[in-house]
Amino acid sequence: MKFKKILTKVTQRLTIVLFPIVLANCSANYQVTTNLDKENFQQYFAPTSVKIYQSEQEFSSAYQYVGVVEGQDCQSKDHLASPDEIIARTHARTQAFEKRANAIIFTGCALIADDKSSKQCISTLVCYGKAYIVSPQKQ
Repeated sequence: MKFKKILTKVTQRLTIVLFPIVLANCSANYQVTTNLDKENFQQYFAPTSVKIYQSEQEFSSAYQYVGVVEGQDCQSKDHLASPDEIIARTHARTQAFEKRANAIIFTGCALIADDKSSKQCISTLVCYGKAYIVSPQKQ
């Protein structure tokens, strides 16, 4: 009986001592790789740095016209959601960001139903805009 108690205590102490060592050795053998990098975050949040304006009269400082941009959203199957204007406009803002613009004025959106030109889309919504670089407002 006494031997059993001693054996139990030794086993408990060995477990307490060896468990952290085993755990530390196991954790050192794993490498974690992710797609988290600075470029991914910059691309994901790029549209938020392009401000939407209604007209050039809203610009409160100097500005420069960059060019026309467009974004689109596609409905690929009948049972899927219709094209979304918000997604199309977000794609246009991303395109404006890629041209180094920080402002956009949307000129309109067009729904192309039964899009025969595209084999991937049943209908497509395209939004057009003008991209600008607007200087920061002086205080």
